[in-house]
Amino acid sequence: MSQASTSENSGLMSKALKEALFAGAMAFGLFLLYVGIETYQNINNQLVWRTRWGLLAIFVIVAAVSRFIVVAFVKPHLDKRKLAKAKAGVPEVSDEQGFFHKHFLKIALVALLVYPIVSVMLAGTQGSLKYVDNFGIQILIYVMLAWGLNIVVGLAGLLDLGYVAFYAVGAYSYALLSEHFGLSFWLLLPLSGILAAFWGIILGFPVLRLRGDYLAIVTLAFGEIIRLVLINWTDVTKGTFGISGIPKASFFGIWSFDVGAANNFTKAWGLSMSSAYYKIFLFYLILALCMLTAYVSIKLRRMPIGRAWEALREDEIACRSLGINTVTTKLTAFAIGAMFGGFAGAFFATRQGFVSPESFVFLESAVILAIVVLGGMGSLTGIAIAAVVMVGGTELLREMEFLKHVFGPDFTPELYRMLLFGLAMITVMVFKPRGLVGSRQPTAFLKERKAVSGSFTKEGHG
Repeated sequence: MSQASTSENSGLMSKALKEALFAGAMAFGLFLLYVGIETYQNINNQLVWRTRWGLLAIFVIVAAVSRFIVVAFVKPHLDKRKLAKAKAGVPEVSDEQGFFHKHFLKIALVALLVYPIVSVMLAGTQGSLKYVDNFGIQILIYVMLAWGLNIVVGLAGLLDLGYVAFYAVGAYSYALLSEHFGLSFWLLLPLSGILAAFWGIILGFPVLRLRGDYLAIVTLAFGEIIRLVLINWTDVTKGTFGISGIPKASFFGIWSFDVGAANNFTKAWGLSMSSAYYKIFLFYLILALCMLTAYVSIKLRRMPIGRAWEALREDEIACRSLGINTVTTKLTAFAIGAMFGGFAGAFFATRQGFVSPESFVFLESAVILAIVVLGGMGSLTGIAIAAVVMVGGTELLREMEFLKHVFGPDFTPELYRMLLFGLAMITVMVFKPRGLVGSRQPTAFLKERKAVSGSFTKEGHG
């Protein structure tokens, strides 16, 4: 080994050690009050605190060691691979795709179609309830919400921090109309989407001349206004008590899933009484709604309105100079995105059977926006993968009881889901700053369609 190489390795290790110490110090400062100190109520109902230095030390050591490994080994390896590809003339984005990459969407769709069946075969009818509901339905709801927000943020470039408001409008529209007018789910589902789209247009008018941070602040305020109205308009929404007893969806009006109904689904088919069949039906229903959202998004993106959204996203002034009506372009983006949020809200109401303002806080908007950004703005596949990783990962924390053997018997994994969620976001943004899918194919192209590298697109829009 040459002297220059030895000196280079020594400098790299020295840098990695400094970075590790800095990361450990940052972790100590960040986790001192959150992890190192715990508050609780004693037997006299007094608020007291105690220290957890061992747990804090584990967090600090993990942060320091991880940073050392990344700087000393991972980053140099990735840089060498990138340099070797550049010397060999391998393009960053290639049109050549392997079998799995080429047929990924078909494989994913088949896997989703058989997922409930496999869950029943492996865990039994009642045992599959957790996997179909907590993982399958929960993730697909966020996929649909993220795809709806992707129209506003990813395609039109309008930063919306109040998207959960349309989710709430759809849920409460379904709950109130079904309670007071007795309308069926299949009639209220499109109606809830239409009402949410109407509120999307109402939001669109005040923000026509706003961009960037100002647009984000107004949409955030709109989401909070909707939530406060739901809390304080007690005569209609019942305030913080919420609306319960929301009727279930029927099997296309043929069979009912209510236990006491004469046309009960399980009785008609001679099955054992279990709520798992209703959850399996809801799984396929939300899957169909997700497919509808994806289909409409893809078709609209290839139409003139979709190209107008992309032009608006890249440069609003240039968009106006081309004669594009930015007023209708923004309003259609808000309305269509809000419509899919309303569909998801109506489905959420019939799935839960109960809605309250606590389900529509700002944190939900932040999570949905984070999924869109992490997946890659404009990429339906990337957003779906991000939703599976983020939402499914937080749900998996409930099953990770073995962490109590590492961090102690008092460790509650699900309480740290937002902490791990934030760490995952930082990790993805560091290594994939344009999202999990950093390349896309433009809708308008000259002669030949080519994949566009994230390096040649605006930050965050690859």
